[in-house]
Amino acid sequence: MSNASSFTVGIVGATGAVGQELLQLVHERAFPFARLRLFASARSAGKQVTVAGKTYTVEEAKPGVFADVDVAFFAAGGSVTRALAPDAIKAGCLVIDKSSAFRMEPDVPLVIPEINPQDLRNHKGLIANPNCSTAVTLMALWPLHKAFGLKRYFAATYQSVSGTGAEAVRELDDQVNAIVTGKPVVKKVYPYQIAYNLIPQIDSFGADGYTGEENKMMIESRKIMGLPNLKVSATCIRVPVVRAHSIAVNAEFERPVNVAEARAAVAAFAGAELVDDPANRKYPTPLDFARKVKCGVGRIRVDTALDNGLALWVSGDNLWKGAALNAVQNAELMIREGWLKPKRA
Repeated sequence: MSNASSFTVGIVGATGAVGQELLQLVHERAFPFARLRLFASARSAGKQVTVAGKTYTVEEAKPGVFADVDVAFFAAGGSVTRALAPDAIKAGCLVIDKSSAFRMEPDVPLVIPEINPQDLRNHKGLIANPNCSTAVTLMALWPLHKAFGLKRYFAATYQSVSGTGAEAVRELDDQVNAIVTGKPVVKKVYPYQIAYNLIPQIDSFGADGYTGEENKMMIESRKIMGLPNLKVSATCIRVPVVRAHSIAVNAEFERPVNVAEARAAVAAFAGAELVDDPANRKYPTPLDFARKVKCGVGRIRVDTALDNGLALWVSGDNLWKGAALNAVQNAELMIREGWLKPKRA
């Protein structure tokens, strides 16, 4: 980035899966920091982490540590955000939070920078990141909404185990190894075996039969897209894939749809990569879109059950666009626009 390296940046939850991605991304993308501080639980305090030839010592995340921090990326869960974000904000630190703790508060911007960057200006010290499946889905739907006017959508997600965390990745590996070697399968993270299986539950069930993950997709889509009356129905499924989520989407629009125009709209959108050549078996897969900035969109076709409908497939990295990358992109945009400046500038 063009700005001088003058920001003090904090990563809260630096030893977790998303925290580790944040650490890599601020180095890879040359985020303009003069100082980088890593925070985690008291149990992790004192650990050393090396990235890009630099070694950092993890500090305990607690009140009072944010006095010199300009922007803090929170990736430690909702309880930590609720406990520490107010202290950081009081110290003049901008909080960009991955958790769902404050996403739906009316005065908290919920932002995907390719969709609603203007909302970043309205923050009161905290900016929320969307749920991973919401972020990936909207990378396909936003350009189509601009082209045809989105009325409603149905989504079936295929969500990787890294969305649960490092323990879930290990559990998948351990279960595959156990099956291959004829040993008993041990279940700890998930209620069912995840190896060679699908689990149609992500988060807890509500009284309406939908899970927390499914409800997040519904309500977050409305807020991010500025469509309060948007109708959404989602079924979220955990699959034995290590990294990157995929979503099968069926969407109905206000105006007549055209596949060629839909492909052109996706191809022109900054957040998406069109991979749609079915005759040559070209379409996105989670393996191909792990650690990619853009989300892959393909299999675009007219939906045979919806008026003005399109069916499509999208794959995107849940740890990048669904979490760490989106947070860093929000901060980068704010710096470019002059909306975020060092406290000591």
